Amino acid sequence: MIMQASLSYAILIQNPLLWAIAGGIILVAFYVRAVIGFGSGLISVALLTLIFPIKEVVPVVLLLDLLGSVLLGAYDFREMRWPELRWLIPGSVIGLAIGSFILADTNAQNLTRFLGVFILAYVVYALAMKPERLPRVALPWGMPLGIFGGVVGSLYGGGGPPIVAYLQMRHLDKRAFRATFQGIALTDNILRAVMYIALALLTWQLTVGFLLLIPPVLLGLWAGNHLHMRINQRAFLMGTLAVLAVVGLKYLI
Repeated sequence: MIMQASLSYAILIQNPLLWAIAGGIILVAFYVRAVIGFGSGLISVALLTLIFPIKEVVPVVLLLDLLGSVLLGAYDFREMRWPELRWLIPGSVIGLAIGSFILADTNAQNLTRFLGVFILAYVVYALAMKPERLPRVALPWGMPLGIFGGVVGSLYGGGGPPIVAYLQMRHLDKRAFRATFQGIALTDNILRAVMYIALALLTWQLTVGFLLLIPPVLLGLWAGNHLHMRINQRAFLMGTLAVLAVVGLKYLI
């Protein structure tokens, strides 16, 4: 059964158990996404690839993340900090291009370890300083950290950690943090979707399979948003650091 598992519509509709497992994973992933603004891709890919082929998981999760970015971005639209995006988005586009060349010519595993060390070092630094007391960086830092995030996105399917670090050191409140992150995530999602279509990684069967997983995305976002509105700023900051720590450990293993 495991060898035949697929995220295509034909397989999911014939195997309600597989559909339910995939839906449960997606629900949890997007619950976390709504609470802290990121992390859905990491959780979804890490767990879904235990059952489904990675070449199917990554394109489907991309579509789900794109939907999540659109919905959360629309909900928080008035909270977006456009000056941050004016630096982050160009940097991210440059980084995505650089990452594509690196992926073609370099051992990505070595880069993965470097990223894990960087993330964990930042988490330790933030905890030592206390998240709410981190130094405030200037807007132009969005360009290099956006480039770093774009490179990471090209290599690993999501450039969250460097951008999370930047937004934390800009001292945005939790709603502005979540909203602004959706802006950069949406840019990343659209560019990668174009690339996946060009490479024929995103098929019609997978696209219809994605439609079957929309309900758990909506439920996860709805439930997570309720918690996001209730937690205080410190709990929000500690939650983002906890997810970053998990990401960093994953990249080192």
